Amino acid sequence: MTASFLLLAQFLPVAVWYGGGKARAPMLEPNPREQMETWRKDLRQIRALGFNAIRSWIDWSTGEPAEGKYNFETLDVLTTLAEQEGLRVFVQVYMDSAPQWVGRKFPDSLFVSSNGEAIRPESSPGYCRDHPGVRKADTGFYAALAALLKTKKAFAGWDLWSEPHVINWANPTYIQNPEFCFCANTQRRYREWLRKKYGTLDAVNQAWYRRYQGWDEVEPNRLSTILSYTDYIDWKAFIADKLGEDLRERYEAVKRVVPGLPATSHAAGVGLFSSPHYWEGQSDDWTMAQQVDYYGTSFYPKHSAFVDRDPVWRGALLDFTRSFGFAQGRNGFYVGELQGGFGTIAVNVSPTVTPEDIRMWMWSALARGAKALNVYAWYPMSTGYESGGFGLINLDGSITERAREAGRIAQVVSRNEKVFLDARPAQAEIAVIYNPLAHFVGGRQRQAAYGGPQGEVAGIERDSLLGAYRALWPRNVPMDFVHIDHLEELGRFKLVYLPYPLMLPTGSVAKLREYVAGGGHLAVEARAGWNNERGRASDVIPGMGLHEVLGCRESAIETVAAGKAVLKWESGEEVQGRWYQESLEPLRAEARVVARFGSGAPAAVESRYRKGATLTIGSFVAAGAPENLFAKLMAWAGVQVQPPVTGGVEVRWLMSGGKSLIFVMNHARDRVEARLTVAAEDLVTGERVPAGAMPIPPLSVRILR
Repeated sequence: MTASFLLLAQFLPVAVWYGGGKARAPMLEPNPREQMETWRKDLRQIRALGFNAIRSWIDWSTGEPAEGKYNFETLDVLTTLAEQEGLRVFVQVYMDSAPQWVGRKFPDSLFVSSNGEAIRPESSPGYCRDHPGVRKADTGFYAALAALLKTKKAFAGWDLWSEPHVINWANPTYIQNPEFCFCANTQRRYREWLRKKYGTLDAVNQAWYRRYQGWDEVEPNRLSTILSYTDYIDWKAFIADKLGEDLRERYEAVKRVVPGLPATSHAAGVGLFSSPHYWEGQSDDWTMAQQVDYYGTSFYPKHSAFVDRDPVWRGALLDFTRSFGFAQGRNGFYVGELQGGFGTIAVNVSPTVTPEDIRMWMWSALARGAKALNVYAWYPMSTGYESGGFGLINLDGSITERAREAGRIAQVVSRNEKVFLDARPAQAEIAVIYNPLAHFVGGRQRQAAYGGPQGEVAGIERDSLLGAYRALWPRNVPMDFVHIDHLEELGRFKLVYLPYPLMLPTGSVAKLREYVAGGGHLAVEARAGWNNERGRASDVIPGMGLHEVLGCRESAIETVAAGKAVLKWESGEEVQGRWYQESLEPLRAEARVVARFGSGAPAAVESRYRKGATLTIGSFVAAGAPENLFAKLMAWAGVQVQPPVTGGVEVRWLMSGGKSLIFVMNHARDRVEARLTVAAEDLVTGERVPAGAMPIPPLSVRILR
């Protein structure tokens, strides 16, 4: 880590998106030098409210209108003004809005859908980066931009890619069931990826059940067939890897010129609420986080009509982001976009965004260890199908109470910057495993529909993860999401829950076995390891040797009427299950049935394995958010969480400078009588807060140290 990066690490941006005037990203207003004094007034107002930075942007089309001829005038003006007004500048780069000279020079660089139809950009989505010429021009643009910005004192860092997909912000409505990208250049890159994975063409033939004679015959999967679907899983795995490699190339392009400033990126809809099936080409958050200094998320709880996400949904999104942001020793995450005002999509208008919303959203992110907040946007969108929406202030420039509230929070953060920069999550004792392969049972037959601007899809994969989180929420029990490819981290958890485990990578089984053998407690839902990462079924269920760890095997399986099952525990408690009724047979003396279905069939088996313990559940129960079951699991695993504040509030805590940083959030519209178990200091007022009764006003937050 360079000295300049260490210096910048003392800066936590609380910024608003502002690109000069009322232009909406990624567009820019013309003649920036003629508007300097108008823009200065905006920056002065932003600074006066308490923000310490702006997030500006540049689109490739404006920035390089002719090959090798650069136009960075807007950023030149904004960084100059920002320096004069005491603000820092983060720069968002948009390559999706590409100059037309790229297409003229490289006519074979168009994105191609699975049906073979090429799409011509209409301001977006640009050209396929798998074309060698486009890739060279792409990284060349980043390098040229870095050469300008390294001379600017106000420049503070990058967001290299907003909401990464293969294509962004263009929906070819004239193509039925589009999917990208199937151009010749991407296919060549895919074949190279397959060479690295399989080594030989014979190995590909064996895995895919093909008879290829040459590598030039190999193409991406397009069909749903009754035979092997390993080819489809490989194709989607390649897309995730490719997006990570593309982000890394951009990262390296700017780091060679400006090595000391952070380079970041952020997801549209994190994996908790998205699907690897998405036609635009979906990224993997853990893969992307490994490529940059900070990876993060967009955060739009009231994005459009009828969308008003509850505190649990918001908390789950942020804790999922925290999980990949701090995984493997990383230093946190950025909120790349935080909704500033009501949302619009054409005639759809979201519920009103209030100052109280802004307060809860910003503090909720900081309570998870966010290292940057970027409010989207200063002005509402001036054009496009989001016209009139998402602004922190009004389009006529009048200041809202939302803006004042956001500014007040920014001031608190600036006064306590080191406290928030040093803050890291306290160690959770519970992990829920995030497994993207869960979406792939059946291959394309399970392909999910596009779920909207934040990439949400209604499915049991999401419900299972969110349900586990929801079940723990009332007790303020912290939990981490752990990626199935990074199970080496499991040793630090007392309880590990594996929901909807129908398809598992073969390598994960040895790590689960090791975790339990070392003394861990593992709870697993129905049909674990039914399929491996190639879509091959196991001889015994639980599969791939998991039955030896879990001490039981499947004796019968059926889909239950109306998709609902009831599991009755030996203690008399009932838990609702979904979709499957899997009867389980104990395989050793220490394995015992602890719950049954209404038919009397064994529904859950508890067992021991070396130093640890296991629980196998013959249905999908986490999707129903069963608080009683997770309370039993915590007691079973010895999880003892005692939040420092009790009484009908959300409580999150971080460690900073050897002290706890406690966030107490009242999401209700009535005052709550909470109780503090230890004496503390109010971080905002500096007042001492004794242990005991602590009233929390409605829709408010207290931060204690």
